[in-house]
Amino acid sequence: MLETVIIIVFVLGYLGIAFEHSIKVDKLIPALIMMAVIWGIISYFDMTVFEIDTKNKELMPYKLKSVMNYFLGHTAEILIFLIGAMTIVETIDFFNGFKTIKKLIKTKSKVKILWIICFLAFILSAIIDNLTATIVLVTILQKLVKDRTLKLWYAGMIIVAANAGGAWSPIGDITTTMLWIGEKVSIIALIKFLIIPSLVCMIIPTYVASRYKVFQGEIDPPKSTEKENPYGSLILKIGLASIVFVPAFKIFTGLPPYVGMMLSLAVVATIAEFLNNSLISMKFESGNSNHSPIHHALTKIEMPSILFFLGILMAVGALEALGIVFGVGQWMVSTFENVDWVIFGGLDIVVFVLGFLSAAIDNVPLVAASMGMFGEAIDDPLWHGIAYAAGTGGSMIIIGSAAGVVAMGMEKIDFMWYLKKIAFLAFIGYIAGFLTFIFLRDYVLI
Repeated sequence: MLETVIIIVFVLGYLGIAFEHSIKVDKLIPALIMMAVIWGIISYFDMTVFEIDTKNKELMPYKLKSVMNYFLGHTAEILIFLIGAMTIVETIDFFNGFKTIKKLIKTKSKVKILWIICFLAFILSAIIDNLTATIVLVTILQKLVKDRTLKLWYAGMIIVAANAGGAWSPIGDITTTMLWIGEKVSIIALIKFLIIPSLVCMIIPTYVASRYKVFQGEIDPPKSTEKENPYGSLILKIGLASIVFVPAFKIFTGLPPYVGMMLSLAVVATIAEFLNNSLISMKFESGNSNHSPIHHALTKIEMPSILFFLGILMAVGALEALGIVFGVGQWMVSTFENVDWVIFGGLDIVVFVLGFLSAAIDNVPLVAASMGMFGEAIDDPLWHGIAYAAGTGGSMIIIGSAAGVVAMGMEKIDFMWYLKKIAFLAFIGYIAGFLTFIFLRDYVLI
């Protein structure tokens, strides 16, 4: 009974997020209410919470405070990482560093810009992860396009391309990183199985979108009155190098990515302070030059997005703690495990549906549950299928992925607008990539 009440609260909160523009209430409010009410019900009625025993594939009862601290810790890791990445990006912007990349995009053709941005998102997300790649590219987009509607379309396609690019890299998405650290996949096999399906997942929707009327013609770039900063190119290189350093730091130390991001932020902030002092001594006239770069960057951080992230991740964590996510996974396995349908086996159907679930529910607990439910050996195609489904399926709903949530905050993208305009493109990309994965697995990479 209580679990039903909690699911109703979650659904109502979800609807509040979806229709924020209709009810004129910012999405962070229903997210935070949903989180607090769900955990409040769990605590007040002393409901049993669990953790997943991955060895025995079962749920183990656990203490409420310990479970809450676990999910808060996991959420804080993401939020601190996000704050660090956003601050580095805003520090680069302080020096007009993105003007360097903007100058590389010489074309005014909307279609060519679409392909350039999507390929950049695909490649960058594999190197610096899909979340950070989205922050970087949306920031560039804000300086490149002034038309609001066109900017929303580009941002939507960045989400699709970034999630596709993150799926084939062990450091491109938090779920692939989980599978890699959990010794479910190896780097070489993950790339071999997923780089082509992920590329298909990006190319198909980009091609379809390129035929849309909104991408026909040329852009009217915004006029910039800002002087070119003499250190813009330098700070851009330093900033991007510091972000690329984060996964390397994680590989060598084994520490969570946010630690490396904080180190990178400290280095970038130190260099930025020295460069800004140099600008002041040179009497370089800029609207920002008399301020501390790091202080200025921190004032630009999207705190509503951070709080929204906190609410939605902790609310989903509560569903996982109650065993609801795990129970759904077990039901799927028992229902479809022995089904054979055309080219799909039972587990293929489970993995396929997992992609749709990851759009509605955070993919992290879904992958964590799958790691506890399946006992296949490292680099079994099942794990590669899960990596693809969890990484790309979230593109179908804007809050189904970290990239979507951060783009939603940065560009104020409406949930329903994304559902109407971008979800179909993400859907056909997901289907095309999944079929490509099945074909390669069964007929090429056997």
